[in-house]
Amino acid sequence: MRGVVRKAGSLRRILPVDQRLWVKFDLLRTLVRRDLEGRYKGSVLGNLWPLLNQLSQLLIYTYVFSIVLKVKLTLKTLPDNNFTFGLWLFAGLLPWIAFTGGLIQSANSVVTQPNLVKKVVFPLALLPLVPILSTFIESSFGLMALIFFVAISAHTLHTTLALLPLVWLTQLLLTAGLGYLTAGLTVFLRDIPQTLGVILNIWFYATPLVYPASTIPEQWRSWIFWLNPIAAIAEVYRDLILVGEVKHWGEWGVAFIVSLVVFGCGFSLYRRLRPAFADVL
Repeated sequence: MRGVVRKAGSLRRILPVDQRLWVKFDLLRTLVRRDLEGRYKGSVLGNLWPLLNQLSQLLIYTYVFSIVLKVKLTLKTLPDNNFTFGLWLFAGLLPWIAFTGGLIQSANSVVTQPNLVKKVVFPLALLPLVPILSTFIESSFGLMALIFFVAISAHTLHTTLALLPLVWLTQLLLTAGLGYLTAGLTVFLRDIPQTLGVILNIWFYATPLVYPASTIPEQWRSWIFWLNPIAAIAEVYRDLILVGEVKHWGEWGVAFIVSLVVFGCGFSLYRRLRPAFADVL
């Protein structure tokens, strides 16, 4: 993981960006690296734990839905068996795991760092981004494992994988926007993280992640995709990795616009509340 963060520094030689922004970028990169190193410091398996946690969820949900509930799924690019359902399930869970993990931690990112908040020169806009980027990088291990297993099952790598960075941008904008919103509000209302946990539990089952979208009544299906950006992101993940074609262009476009609006609103509110953080903490 440390190498992933360090490689981001090579962008300095490519992008003509103001020096002050590069200073903030370097600081953010350092904070993310320290966060990743500190999460599993002293453990034997270290940063392999995120992958193991993701795979354990995959096995549990595959067993419950594919074997116990006998949910059937057919994809033209993969063989028709329980392993295919597991790959389909994992492709949808990956963005959800990165989204919820980063959002929950970012909600507490300001209140747990009072020393940094009270430093006049510290850019507070970076605090919610650190856990979001750390969790996103952790999820990349699961993504690589998924692509590997799909390549073995389908005997090919789809060229649509090149579009994944665009989906990541949508996902990161949505997560960061909600992260800024919850981080700023948590300073003044400490019930936000607990409330967020309840909302995410409901959101999880309202999103076709562990069950196919075809099981949703047709009159509700379009609303789920148009109003729930995570549903669209998860389906596009599946399109790009498993199917090799994008079937949800419209939903993806709407999800990007919604994510952009959420990011703008969340960051704007966070910036307006920021001057009062030091006084409250």
